[in-house]
Amino acid sequence: MTRQTMTMSDDVASYLLQIGVTEHPVQRALREFTAGHRMAKMQIAPEQGQFLRWLVGLTGARRYLEIGTFTGYSALTVALAMGEQGRTVCCDMSVEFTTIARDYWQQAGVAERIDLYVQPAVQTLAMLLEQGAAGSFDLAFIDADKQNYPAYYETCLQLVRPGGIIAIDNILLNGRVVAPQPDHPRSVHVMHEFNGKLLADPRVSLCILPMGDGMTLLRRL
Repeated sequence: MTRQTMTMSDDVASYLLQIGVTEHPVQRALREFTAGHRMAKMQIAPEQGQFLRWLVGLTGARRYLEIGTFTGYSALTVALAMGEQGRTVCCDMSVEFTTIARDYWQQAGVAERIDLYVQPAVQTLAMLLEQGAAGSFDLAFIDADKQNYPAYYETCLQLVRPGGIIAIDNILLNGRVVAPQPDHPRSVHVMHEFNGKLLADPRVSLCILPMGDGMTLLRRL
């Protein structure tokens, strides 16, 4: 019995991927392509993708909202998992990154199921609310600029149905959130405060997974 999650060596991490991750060929190709990208650290870990896929199967999700798409691996993963009846809405600011995403989505045959908005996410989220999409999403994934996480979270609470899931990535920021220092970026301080409030939020039920850079799961009550 151990009191905390083990620290994994590279060998153990590789073994975990061997026994715990299955990927569509286009998923694998996109992940391997992005690994050589100058901003590769922005891509979710493959085991996180596997978890999102499993979560879709568990919940029967058919409407997915993503804030922060990068080169499209997480959106591709969820779109494949939801099948032809699924619909995905993606928010991102980069034409460069999402051009890559569109290419791989097309290769995988899911591009027609994904609505991508290349503009500030707050603008897209407000538009969705105005269009009557409140309570219509089964699953939301927040993985964008950290300073706006509180705002994204509050809007996702409106857009996700009761019983739906909000997943939040990068909650640990490589450990800097534990004890933010005066010289740390403002995003570290925002995340520290944000993390501290979620456990006591009566609107959700919380679970934290120590995978990737930390992922919080919130079920809307």
